[in-house]
Amino acid sequence: MFGRFVKALQSEDRGQDLSEWCLLTALVALIALGVIVQLSGGMQAVWRGANASLNAGNAASDGRAAAATTAARAPNQ
Repeated sequence: MFGRFVKALQSEDRGQDLSEWCLLTALVALIALGVIVQLSGGMQAVWRGANASLNAGNAASDGRAAAATTAARAPNQ
C-alpha cells in the first residue's frame, strides 16, 4: 500500500505547474527585494538632503523673524 502511494507521488505531475509558478514568484520577489535594498540607501540620502535643506531654510526664516521682532520691540531714540 505504501509502495503504491510512493509510485503515485512519483508519477503524478498535476501540481508541477503550480510549484514551478511558486518558485518563479519567489525568485521575482527575492530579486525585487534585492533591488529595493540597494535603492534604499540612495533614497535615504535624498530624504536626508531634503530634510537638511528644510531645516536650514527654517532656521534662516526663524532668525529673520527673531531679528524683526527684536527690532520692533527696541525703544525709539
